[in-house]
Amino acid sequence: MTRVLNLLLPGRDKLAVVADFAGWIARGTELPVARPGYLHALAEHFRWPGGPLPAAALIRQAVAGDAGDVLWVCADPAWVQPELNGARLLGCGNLAVSADDATAMVSALRDTFDEQGMSLLVGDPQHWQLRVPGNLPVPAFPDPEEALGADLFEQLPQGEEGRRWRALLNEAQVVLHHLPQNAERMRDGLPPVNSVWLWGAGAMPEWVECGQGRIYSDDLLVWALGQKAGVDVQPRPVARGVPTDGVGAADVPFTLLDLQDVQPTAFDRDWWPWLRGRLESGDELRLSFADGRRMVLRKRHRLRFWRKP
Repeated sequence: MTRVLNLLLPGRDKLAVVADFAGWIARGTELPVARPGYLHALAEHFRWPGGPLPAAALIRQAVAGDAGDVLWVCADPAWVQPELNGARLLGCGNLAVSADDATAMVSALRDTFDEQGMSLLVGDPQHWQLRVPGNLPVPAFPDPEEALGADLFEQLPQGEEGRRWRALLNEAQVVLHHLPQNAERMRDGLPPVNSVWLWGAGAMPEWVECGQGRIYSDDLLVWALGQKAGVDVQPRPVARGVPTDGVGAADVPFTLLDLQDVQPTAFDRDWWPWLRGRLESGDELRLSFADGRRMVLRKRHRLRFWRKP
């Protein structure tokens, strides 16, 4: 049986600088283009009862075990850059927030959210969750990948429905702006945490399904999905070695490796030599690029020498 390794990757153009990989891409088989975005790629490997992915509830259950059946919204620490005519979201989650700083920031914000009947909680230092009353409508917020770099006002919910949430974010930004932790972060060369970004609303799904035998990822949401689906999840460096149970990535027929945030230099140095070895041993690589392009690579494709990058 052919072993299949599914890969979540950055945009194809971003990895085109890796010359040998680009050569294989030129010889591979193109599949129909999918909708761009990390969450859309995940939806090709995971199933849940329906509707948008309830990322907040899944993450809350994974980190705290208390998601229950209530409504949760991701309220991840964010970095907003003011501009002459507005502001832009430049960072969300994974901002190297320490545990002490996360606790202090969430504590400072507590009254702002309590007044609206909500509870802001630390899941882990990089991911915070907002518990929301079930009778409170939550408008659709774009996921961080879609909102990053875009005009902030255009990303926020508009109209009367969004008024409460726009005001809430404004108040949170005022509170965070005056915190001493942000002055210390900037002295250390880190971006300020001067906002939160709301996304991934929903209650814990009854089930999640996944067709993979094992998942390798450093992303908390992928871990949460894998755990709910009952799939073994490991940190991605383990894929190149042998886990403690003695079963490596090459021994599992269907595997998902999440490299969506890897930089070209790291991909060239740390991952492509190993992936090429998998190819040359007869494994099939199914590539999902962040720009929506899909492709299959097989060992025999090396014979398509007339195709050039």
